[in-house]
Amino acid sequence: MRKNDDIGFKIRMLSNLIRRDVENSRNELGISLPKGINGWAISYFYENREKDIFQKDFEAEFSIRRSTASSILKTMEQNGFVERVSVPYDARLKKIVLTNKAVEIHKTVIKDIEKREQRLRKGLTNTEIDNFLTTLDKLTANMEEQND
Repeated sequence: MRKNDDIGFKIRMLSNLIRRDVENSRNELGISLPKGINGWAISYFYENREKDIFQKDFEAEFSIRRSTASSILKTMEQNGFVERVSVPYDARLKKIVLTNKAVEIHKTVIKDIEKREQRLRKGLTNTEIDNFLTTLDKLTANMEEQND
């Protein structure tokens, strides 16, 4: 298979371009987030602030392993972005709550994410976007399947 037809290669290239753009935006906006923490994580917790969100929910939302989620959350906690708070109905569980510091960052980051999303969608019709998202969901499902 040629590189031009290799789905994984194309996705990796796009991912690298998006990552670079995020890093450039952080520098321009003066937002300093420790490595491994991104606006999407903060946005996820912000958008779900009315719910009890636990580490397992974070893992599922971003399709990441427990160790990766644990590392990200530990860094976010150390840097004052989240707190782990006990819930009254189960002493073993600790929900993840954004701090005021993270909420302020979120307001800036969400505008940046929206701007990037507009750039990604530029020149695409709604049908193309719908088809692309459907295809991405199928590719993700394919990769999540256990090897038989």
